[in-house]
Amino acid sequence: QVGGFAWENCGDKRDPVVVQSLSVAPDPISIPGSLRVSAAVKNGKTMASPLKVMLVVEKALGDLWIQLPCIDQLGSCTYNDVCTMLDDLIPPGTTCPEPLLTYGIPCHCPFKAGSYSLPASDFDLPDVELPSWMTNGNYRVRAVVSNGGEELACVKLAFSLKSH
Repeated sequence: QVGGFAWENCGDKRDPVVVQSLSVAPDPISIPGSLRVSAAVKNGKTMASPLKVMLVVEKALGDLWIQLPCIDQLGSCTYNDVCTMLDDLIPPGTTCPEPLLTYGIPCHCPFKAGSYSLPASDFDLPDVELPSWMTNGNYRVRAVVSNGGEELACVKLAFSLKSH
């Protein structure tokens, strides 16, 4: 399906982290704009530092999917330790931002095993200066989360972006 929001788990059955549900509106996603997200994730294992995230981002050009490079930490990048990135964004010891706080969703490593769910919540997408190659269009993203070579999660997303 091209140009609609879709998602799937792409890991093998042994992956400890599984997305159970995910919905995103509106479709296409508008930047700037408001994004309504609901999700449920089951985490069978505490995830600790260093958490590595590998992204492969593709954009549709006609019938072709082109892999976007990693430029300024955007695109098909590998982040070797998301835990330290989270600590930079949200200093340890400060409370997690809403709506994570209300629903008891952690924003720092380690992420304890358990089930986490986010009822439909609104997030503001700021008017960020995206590079021209990352504006309007259809995208596919594959994200693999691992620790010490062990795959913890794999999720594939498809979505459309519309920027003003």
